[in-house]
Amino acid sequence: MDDAHVATKHDTATHDTPAQEVDAAIDALGAALTAHGVTLPSLGVDPLTLAGWTTRPPLVALGNCTAETARRLAEVLRTAAGG
Repeated sequence: MDDAHVATKHDTATHDTPAQEVDAAIDALGAALTAHGVTLPSLGVDPLTLAGWTTRPPLVALGNCTAETARRLAEVLRTAAGG
């Protein structure tokens, strides 16, 4: 796709909490998607998993996009994969 950095487990030293880590990952993903003309309106942290972050890391909510957005995302991923 592009050179946007997506947070990984190796990045945890740069963030104080899982909430900050997931926010950074969401920002990076949003920027990378925007660079390819894709907007996921509901891109954000899943509040239920954030509430229970002591047992496992919070999840990123990716759903709730239009069929047009899903097709555009699939096109971008196919192109990035070389096909």
